[in-house]
Amino acid sequence: MSKQPDAIWLNTSPSLLCFAQPLLRELSRSVTIAQWEYTQTQDEASSLDVATLLVDDYLQSIKQPVHLIGHSTGGLLALLYTRRYPEKVKSLTLLAVGADAALDWQAHYYNHRVSLTREKILNAMVYNLFGYQNEHAVKRLENLLERDLDCSLSPHSLFKRLSMVPSPVPAPLMVCGSTNDIIVEPDALEGWRPFLMEGDRYWECQKGRHFFHFFQPTLVAEQILDFWQSLYQISKKPLQIRK
Repeated sequence: MSKQPDAIWLNTSPSLLCFAQPLLRELSRSVTIAQWEYTQTQDEASSLDVATLLVDDYLQSIKQPVHLIGHSTGGLLALLYTRRYPEKVKSLTLLAVGADAALDWQAHYYNHRVSLTREKILNAMVYNLFGYQNEHAVKRLENLLERDLDCSLSPHSLFKRLSMVPSPVPAPLMVCGSTNDIIVEPDALEGWRPFLMEGDRYWECQKGRHFFHFFQPTLVAEQILDFWQSLYQISKKPLQIRK
């Protein structure tokens, strides 16, 4: 019988999952972590409510509360799930999720789309998200972002943008960001501070931009594992870290 996971990574974009893999490999050296992935076709409507119910269907098979982790819109989905089903969540870790949790790179894209072409915005977004890249890498990253626009779960479109008012989270919370992220800037991340409870954690990576967990996977994993360990120390139940 396979061991049930300690943590679940929620992914809402098949094309961007590759940027989570280095962090997931680092975490999997110490704990059992599973991936939940949302996929849709271009003909399907994006629905955070439907995705939340699908996450709950998946977690029905897991008997104990789990640590939820998500980056950007994956983090938004993890946050919405935690608020609806707090008894099923041991802790929530948000990567590049500001106090307005709906803010993501697509919100920036659609803000500029009214005056610029898709191609120009995607080209600029590659630099903004990943820094300077050679021509081959720029083209590959543009293609990934284009697929993300077409096939990911997002609350934004050319016709509407979603904004969320921050509020306390009914589970232990870790908020992580990067000091040079231009999508979720430090001020947007700082907006979480008034809502942090005792035992919650706030941490900023000094570099790595929006996908800091891809560029600094070992450092980010160390911070997350330390957060989880602190929760077990509070509950007097040791976290089973594999040696």
